[in-house]
Amino acid sequence: MSAGTGDRGELFVDGTGGGRTDGATAGRTRRAAAGVGRAPAGGGAAVMFSDGDPSPSHSPGAASGTPTESAGVAAEGTRSTALPRARTGPPRRGSRRERKSWPKVAQRIVPDDLQPEVLRLELTELGDAFRAYQRRPEPDLAVLAELHDRKARAFTLWADVTDDASLREEADRAAAAARTTREMDANRRGLPVDREGPVIERLLTRGQGVHARTVLEHVRTGSPFPEAEARLAVLMLTLRAARAGTGNVTGQDLGGWLQGDAERVLQELVDVGWLLLPEDVTAGDALMSRPEEPAQVTVPSLLADAPRPFAFGKVTRARLSGWAQKVVGDRKLRKKKAGAATRLLAVYTAAHSRPGGCLGGVGEDAGLALDVVAQFCGLRPEEVAEHAGLLATAGWLAQEADTTDGRLRARLAERVLPLSGLL
Repeated sequence: MSAGTGDRGELFVDGTGGGRTDGATAGRTRRAAAGVGRAPAGGGAAVMFSDGDPSPSHSPGAASGTPTESAGVAAEGTRSTALPRARTGPPRRGSRRERKSWPKVAQRIVPDDLQPEVLRLELTELGDAFRAYQRRPEPDLAVLAELHDRKARAFTLWADVTDDASLREEADRAAAAARTTREMDANRRGLPVDREGPVIERLLTRGQGVHARTVLEHVRTGSPFPEAEARLAVLMLTLRAARAGTGNVTGQDLGGWLQGDAERVLQELVDVGWLLLPEDVTAGDALMSRPEEPAQVTVPSLLADAPRPFAFGKVTRARLSGWAQKVVGDRKLRKKKAGAATRLLAVYTAAHSRPGGCLGGVGEDAGLALDVVAQFCGLRPEEVAEHAGLLATAGWLAQEADTTDGRLRARLAERVLPLSGLL
């Protein structure tokens, strides 16, 4: 142990532990009065934080176990080390700032403070309605035209409220789009654009009429048998299996199409390989099938691995099948006990008629080629006039058909116009 004096003449004594023991009572008193802080119990000077609380754990002497300050150092020559307060809360998470979703219509934001309130709500709902329409599996031009009308009215009011010329231009474009869309819809459905006269609800659109004629041509050139009964069965089964090559039929379907010839015709189609039945199902079993357990049939030429003769979806397939069923099962044709050839002629005339009911084109091309009609129906050309007369008697044709010059000229009766193929 040794003793000595500090820089200012204070007495100190070195201890064997490496620390210094201050012997100057006056120096301790001055430091206490200066607010430097009390020494911790374990020795060493305390570090003062900015809030004035001592923290021995931040003292270099406390961390290393060595003296950090001579007891003889004067209070005036010492300073407290100011350190920032340690954070006691949980660490800040990296959560993404929530973004407000602004309502939009036609790429325009609808202001929250837009008045009147009914206009703001209409614009918001209109934007949602347009987006919902875009997600529809198939277009509906009548619905789209109504949306354009709503947009034109809403944007006109919005322009009046805000005096924004661009909004008025948008309203004018929406009104024009509504008119164009309605004209397109009327053209597809065969309706008069000016809405004068009775409105005819068509079963097929113009596009579906084109698909119907494609199927009829496929049957005309591809039927494995020339007679009318086989051609009628081929037509109806093709429409059932047009999408995937397979379809369901019931005994009621087959009996309604072919009456007493159903089993014979079905078996003939199976024998030549045009039609496949399940392994444990015969033609007689198919005739006994009920709606709750229909018989599944397969047309190999329409399977997915074969070249696709048709390019329409399942909705159009169902519409075409329903259309043909309505024609073949027409109540007045059944009442007249029309045979397969007469029913095929009814299908062909309906598919190849204009919106007004006239067959074929206009001018020199008026009517239908008699030889083509005869081949589709399984008849000789000279036999077509007789079956056309049966259609006139059943109220399918409005008047007796003209078969001169190798053309079939006639017009559908008014009751049949909904089934027109819209040439």
